[in-house]
Amino acid sequence: MAVHDSADMDENTKRPRLRIRIVFDDGEMIGPGKAELLERVDRCGSLAAAGREMGMSYKRAWQLIGILNAMFREPLVDSTRGGPGGGGAVLTEAGRKVLDLYRGFECDAAEAGAARLDTLQAMLRDVPEEK
Repeated sequence: MAVHDSADMDENTKRPRLRIRIVFDDGEMIGPGKAELLERVDRCGSLAAAGREMGMSYKRAWQLIGILNAMFREPLVDSTRGGPGGGGAVLTEAGRKVLDLYRGFECDAAEAGAARLDTLQAMLRDVPEEK
């Protein structure tokens, strides 16, 4: 199961892009920030490093992962505390599946709405280029 990369959807930064948040219940949602955090945890193997890359505190990253882990039947991230051997964090199989489903949903929505986005963009006022 391949994880979709959000960069794939907006190669040309002049093109409109969607930022989708899926709200399940009050306080239970997944959006671009949590998805990015999951991707970075997967790549870095560390919650602290993933948070640092995003400019967020370890405490905030830990809180967001706690919310995600509590939302789903199975945890999305397994973490071990630091210490002499150091800590770490890994995406679980459920975490990979949730991330893949979310990124796939983003791609599906972008593809389905491409014509409407193009029409909306064509209706924008021309903005002079900066010198």
